[in-house]
Amino acid sequence: MKNRTSVFIVGGLIILALIGLVGSFTANPAGFIQRIAVIAVIGFIIYLVVRKFSNSSPQKKEQRAFLKAAKRSKKRFHQKSGDSTVKTSSLGSLTSLKKSSKTKKKSPAHLTVIDGKKGKKKNRASL
Repeated sequence: MKNRTSVFIVGGLIILALIGLVGSFTANPAGFIQRIAVIAVIGFIIYLVVRKFSNSSPQKKEQRAFLKAAKRSKKRFHQKSGDSTVKTSSLGSLTSLKKSSKTKKKSPAHLTVIDGKKGKKKNRASL
């Protein structure tokens, strides 16, 4: 009950805003809709600009990479727990499942080997 005055103030402001919106709409409906559309377009542009600059931070990229790794880990954990419950009595099927999980291809390291002229000696001028 301490904040009773703030409830009345906020409620009064909301009621006055609603009366103003209804009055503006009844006086000039086309202008009201036009103002709302302009406010929505400006808000959307501001949202796009803020999102553009906030996504470029390296922390967001690291967070995205962490979430991707977490999804992979969760998927791998669910596959391992699902394999043990599917067939525990058949020994041959378990070994084939283990072999198939070990033979997964890793992503390429994106490294290249540069072949240099290692056997050829440099001609240096002697002083």
